[in-house]
Amino acid sequence: MKNSKLAVVGQSLPKIDAWAKVTGETKFADDMVLPRLAHGKLLRSSHPHALIKRIDTSRAAALPGVYAVITGHDLPRVKFGILPVSQDEEALCIEKVRMVGDAVAAVAAVDEETAERATELIEVDYEPLKPLMSIEESLGNQDVRIHEYGDGPNVHKAVSLQFGDVESAFTAAHLVREDAFFFEGNTHLPMEQHAAVAHWGADGKLTLWSSTQTPHYVHRMLAKILDMPAAHIRVVAAPVGGGFGGKLDPFAHEIAACKLSQLTGRPVKFTLTREEVFYVHRGRHPVLMWVKTGFTKDGAITGMHFRSWLDGGAYGSYGVASTFYTGALQTVTYKVPVYKFEGARVFTNKPPCGPKRGHGTPQPRFAMECQIDKAAEQLGLDPADMRRRNLAEPFTKTANHLTVTTIGLGECIDRVVEASGWREKRGSLPAGRGIGIACSSYMTGAGTAIYWNDMPHSGVVVRADRSGLVAVFSGATDIGQGSDSVLAYLVAEVLGIQPKDIRVLPADTDLTPVDLGSYSSRVTIMAGNAAIQAATRLREKIFEAVARKLEVTPDRLVARDRRVFVEGEDDKGVSFPEAVVLAESMHGVLAYPGSYAPPKRAGKYKGGGVGPSPCYSYSACVVEVQVDAETGDVKPTEIWIAHDIGRALNPLLVEGQVEGSVYMGLGEVLMEEQVFRKGVHKIPSMLEYKSPTTLETPEIHTILVEGEDPEGPFGAKEAGQGPLLPVIPAVNNAVFDAVGIRIDEIPVTPDKVLKALDLKRQGKTPRVGPEKLPLFTFPEPRAVESAFGLPAENVAVRPFGK
Repeated sequence: MKNSKLAVVGQSLPKIDAWAKVTGETKFADDMVLPRLAHGKLLRSSHPHALIKRIDTSRAAALPGVYAVITGHDLPRVKFGILPVSQDEEALCIEKVRMVGDAVAAVAAVDEETAERATELIEVDYEPLKPLMSIEESLGNQDVRIHEYGDGPNVHKAVSLQFGDVESAFTAAHLVREDAFFFEGNTHLPMEQHAAVAHWGADGKLTLWSSTQTPHYVHRMLAKILDMPAAHIRVVAAPVGGGFGGKLDPFAHEIAACKLSQLTGRPVKFTLTREEVFYVHRGRHPVLMWVKTGFTKDGAITGMHFRSWLDGGAYGSYGVASTFYTGALQTVTYKVPVYKFEGARVFTNKPPCGPKRGHGTPQPRFAMECQIDKAAEQLGLDPADMRRRNLAEPFTKTANHLTVTTIGLGECIDRVVEASGWREKRGSLPAGRGIGIACSSYMTGAGTAIYWNDMPHSGVVVRADRSGLVAVFSGATDIGQGSDSVLAYLVAEVLGIQPKDIRVLPADTDLTPVDLGSYSSRVTIMAGNAAIQAATRLREKIFEAVARKLEVTPDRLVARDRRVFVEGEDDKGVSFPEAVVLAESMHGVLAYPGSYAPPKRAGKYKGGGVGPSPCYSYSACVVEVQVDAETGDVKPTEIWIAHDIGRALNPLLVEGQVEGSVYMGLGEVLMEEQVFRKGVHKIPSMLEYKSPTTLETPEIHTILVEGEDPEGPFGAKEAGQGPLLPVIPAVNNAVFDAVGIRIDEIPVTPDKVLKALDLKRQGKTPRVGPEKLPLFTFPEPRAVESAFGLPAENVAVRPFGK
């Protein structure tokens, strides 16, 4: 949807930091060099599960060039974690290690090589314990405890929610399907490894520069762990060379750098190796799922019962939220009037999993979209038409009390069906070639803060001075998605100037207002709305001053083309710098805040805070594949994806985000997996961990479906995560269309394809997937009345611009 009055929003502009990044000018955390800099290294456990009996650091401390060596005994004995309900991590383990890669000691030395040699001289005596390397092993060995807290032996979190009478919904169905699926864990694979530089100043104040997506939460954690006033700590998020969720947690190297800087009186830098990143990753959970759904003859869903078992790894991370997320968003895409969800996150002695692009939702989306395709086949329905008829209604409530605002999924389906030639190709392509479809939804910002409070989720200050410069101070972190640029576009639009006239100063806890971080696709809507509010307040003061000079009322003024003038009398006005001088003369310093907190729409039940969002984005994807029956190789040949973006603030950036999601989805469905043998990662390098290259990436046709959502800045929704979700099941469904087999596991590797083809030749069910489910008793479900179809409440229509 175009608006001729908008001069910046809607234009395909370069990012404001594009030149700095392509020329190598941008300084990432590992590029920082301070005077007298020391280099740090962590000694990590080689055991997946063991008691620590003794640590001797004397030989390491005596090595020439070593400045300091610390263990957990040198830090306050306080545990930490990103969620308040899962404070279970130690910067340096003291009594027990729970995974290969757990840090037990840290060294600061003259250079990395010396620090590395020093870690090799540290002697640690371990008493090995039985490692639990799977959901089944953890549930089956209750006498071996990884943690002493949770909802049962080795069970971190168990949830059970029911919205309406599910059994009656199944009784009323024409077809009831039960299916099991498994989604293997994978990692983020950002180009930049984790890095941090700490400087404990002579004034007793601490500064940490870190490659982090959540400087506010790192700041909060450091105050707790180091037992010092938060006001004496400064956290600066350095430019991030890729995050995708992997840099959301606080990490041991950040804490170790701070403590070692205090002890040595020097700045200390830690840069993790690629192998270390594979262990501390916090990536996609392995999830086992069971889905039971009832369908009418025309494909309408009567009810759904969804179960998930998550392999959480050794620590909590975002795991409680991840558990709820595997069940929260099933109802936002299609009409599911009655819904029951049961989920359990299980501790294992593997690296902890957490939030990866789409946090907790690609796994259930894979299961749901594949089951819908199976049901469509049984019912004799076109899978695209079946989805189209089942769409959630706009401005209504889902069964589990989530508020849907605008939904452009119908147009998304129509556009990819037409562009791909779906109706001509489905079931009609040559042998070995097939086409598949899937849809998805995702949040535009999490509606609930990690630490519940009534404060804003995002704050921005916009300042102008007599030079004509406009500075935007925002606590949000640009992780490559272009959020700094989005803030510049929005402020430029409101003030009638160009993005190049604006300097964005991000993510510095000493200088910028609090922002909760770059996760859940929240920055555009939350920091964006805050920036618009701040810029609008500044514009009001500028208009007041200019109106006095021009002897008109402020409501007659407009800001455009770097000028403030009387609408319809373009020659009656002043330049923007002149306008700022007039305003500063009248009002003094021109610095105005803006803030944003999402509408409070959480359901009135425990767990209702996970899933609500100001609005949801939607995607539809069609994939064409070629399957080699001799090798089992699956090759996507062409992809069509349509994304409901609301308004595209910058179509060029949106297309990049959508296509990046497609690329990542292809890696997950076809090749990526975090697999371990006795706790050791089998492939901890970018040479061995398979991900697509440009050679494996087919032609991608990106279609932006635009509208205006009342919650978004100028109507925008998210684009950074949602488009990943439908790619995975669309590929899987295309494989079925190509060769008539079902691979109910991710990734779809050649060995699984060949096994299913062999079963087909034998006349057996041509399926590869989970054959059994864990023996586990979920708690009694918390019964909540279904809110399906009720009108949405508290949907705000925010006036933007003048």
